[in-house]
Amino acid sequence: MSSTTGAEVLTQGTGYGVVLGIGFVFAILMMGLSTLQNRYTTYKISTSEEFNTASRSVKPGLIASGIVSAWTWAATLLQSSTVTYEYGLCAGYYYAAGATIQIFVMAILAVRVKQIAPYCHTFLEIVHARYGNTAHFMFATFGLVVNLIVSSMLLLGGSAVVNAFTGMNIYAANFLIPLGVCIYVILGGLRATFLCDYSHTLILMILIFYFFFWTYTQADLVGGFEGMYNLLQQAGIERPVAGNQDGSYLTLKSNYGLTFMIIQITGGFGTVMLDQARYLGYWQRAIASEAKTAVQAYLMGGIAWFAVPLTFSSIMGLAAVALAKSPSFPYPGGLTAAEINAGLAAPAGVVTLLGSGGAAAMLILLFMAVTSAASSEMIATSSILTFDLYQIHFKPDASPESLIRVSHIMVAVWALVMSCVASLWIGIGVSLNWLFLFSGTLFTGAVGPVIFSVVWRQQTKEAAISGALGGVVVGIIAWLSVAKTYYGELTIATTGLMYPNLAGNLGACCSGAIISAVVTLIKPDNEFDWSATKRINPRAREMDRKRATLPDSASGPGSNSPVEKEKQEDATVDVASAEDDTTIDVPAEESAELQKSLKVATWASLILTFIVLFLIPIPMFLSHYVFSLNFFKGWIIICVVWLFVAACITSILPLWESRAAIKDIFSGMVRDIFGGGARKRAIGSSNTDA
Repeated sequence: MSSTTGAEVLTQGTGYGVVLGIGFVFAILMMGLSTLQNRYTTYKISTSEEFNTASRSVKPGLIASGIVSAWTWAATLLQSSTVTYEYGLCAGYYYAAGATIQIFVMAILAVRVKQIAPYCHTFLEIVHARYGNTAHFMFATFGLVVNLIVSSMLLLGGSAVVNAFTGMNIYAANFLIPLGVCIYVILGGLRATFLCDYSHTLILMILIFYFFFWTYTQADLVGGFEGMYNLLQQAGIERPVAGNQDGSYLTLKSNYGLTFMIIQITGGFGTVMLDQARYLGYWQRAIASEAKTAVQAYLMGGIAWFAVPLTFSSIMGLAAVALAKSPSFPYPGGLTAAEINAGLAAPAGVVTLLGSGGAAAMLILLFMAVTSAASSEMIATSSILTFDLYQIHFKPDASPESLIRVSHIMVAVWALVMSCVASLWIGIGVSLNWLFLFSGTLFTGAVGPVIFSVVWRQQTKEAAISGALGGVVVGIIAWLSVAKTYYGELTIATTGLMYPNLAGNLGACCSGAIISAVVTLIKPDNEFDWSATKRINPRAREMDRKRATLPDSASGPGSNSPVEKEKQEDATVDVASAEDDTTIDVPAEESAELQKSLKVATWASLILTFIVLFLIPIPMFLSHYVFSLNFFKGWIIICVVWLFVAACITSILPLWESRAAIKDIFSGMVRDIFGGGARKRAIGSSNTDA
């Protein structure tokens, strides 16, 4: 573990205060929000549907905000700045481009899930319905491995920064950071993660704007756009970047930068497609979104998220490069390899420019990123453990009450597990950078089979299993072979370098899809018709039908109480008959709308992917262009304008979409405050009648 005392500008008390204080503030906030939601809206966190899928009613603005928050984990801010410190301005763009196209692809898959399995909780339920227990257990293992690696990476980055700024014990940080998150997730379920995601994203946007305007308009050490440009030019002369045009930090012609983008693309697909939370877990947001707005939500989320690593790395990543020789830089002479691997480029830039105040702001920013992503990981892992293991393999007839209880237990268990694994990585000397580059080798082999499970009717169980396992084997062989061939030995250092991880990630991702496709084409399944996936979760399907046919006034006095209506609906559900129900097709009008959305999502995703992966970077790479001062100014201005658009999508749009609910809650609170007696009598009468 590298020494981080150079950036230690805050006290240990501040570190413990941020880690414990902010976490519990959000827990208390969640208690208040959950109370308001239960009392003044129709969504009750005491039901497993609301806890794990937010009743499938979240609007696109809040979904987009959740995507930005969940994909903005510690590595987004730390790793994007780290690769910018290593490879220059291009790396921030390559980081963003390599991790955005997966969100665009999820726009397509979100609609597809609505078509083939509108009531599922997890993508693994689709796998189980198609291929049975063996394939389901294998892909559940993949999902848990992804969640485990992602969760531990969150803590690796977060605890490293807390330790660097405050000297707080890094192992204590690993265990205390998830504590407050665990509490507010248990209190509020998936909708809690969306609501806290919104607040996290709002704080994220405010602080990035603060860093930008201070760095480029106020910081004397930088000297504005022209000063930054001159400092970066000088850095390219003193510390030229291998593989960059003229060794410059101001070009998109970067061999290692482009290699990093390819690793980011393949590893990102594994993280998004196999992580029920995010990174995904975009599946969780696909399932929680309204069918008609899923495409809009994911496209907006991808566009908004792109601005975060692009802009942040253009601020703090470039600041660390420009000021590495400054007397104010906390690590004299620049960052060592160990400090780079720990992700300390951005913290070093912040401390150099803003001192202890900047360190406090950065600490809060990283804590927001870590806790918001961790909340998604906890609820997603809880969904897998509850619905894909406990309910399917241990207790198929589990009641909603027992499912919600198991979900709560699994959230707490996962908080402990992720802390232990993060501490293990630190103990054996595995850095955030090493784990970030390697992780795709371990699980991207399953990406192709999972996508085929949702879009390709003819894929067989044998194809899915052989593709996923074969991809892992090919990826690991390629990873180790390249490390041994190029560097002569297999160590943590050599296996963490760029080319071995490029081979491992590409080998796993491509071979998994190819093996699955070949096995399917040899002996396709021509009889599967998606009816099995449409029957997933018969209770929720039947409750939707009862809700549609139950008049608001059907139950007499007090029937307008959301709690009583929900109990009445649940009481009328016959799960056995629902499972045998053959009328599972969606209405023709809704089916046509979904098909239209699928076409829109496909074309929009293809166009946006072409723009960010080819139209912008490839001509600039092939032309070997080095930025002029005016081009550099334009690039940075476009970044911050893009961030402003992202802030509007993630911070303003959700408020506008929820204006009716906010009004209802406010009106209900006013009635309770100024007409409490009458309301209590009405509620008492309703309960008596029930």
